[in-house]
Amino acid sequence: MAITPFLAGQAFDPEAIEKMSAAFVATCDALHLKIGDDPATRFVAETVIQFAQRGIRDPDMLRKLTLKEFNLSDESTSASALQSGN
Repeated sequence: MAITPFLAGQAFDPEAIEKMSAAFVATCDALHLKIGDDPATRFVAETVIQFAQRGIRDPDMLRKLTLKEFNLSDESTSASALQSGN
């Protein structure tokens, strides 16, 4: 799963990891980031994990909260995609 390499031994049940991974991938897609080990994707993963540690498990909410950490919203990422022709 996409977020697993960033968990650093933290214990989450498989269902939580699946939801966190979905949020991680969706957030990276919204930010036009390739999933890999670079500072930006690491920050996205760490942010998703932090929110999940607080008990948030809904992938859509995890994505929205993580985008908010970048001072972005769904609307701003959609507008960006429209401007870039995606």
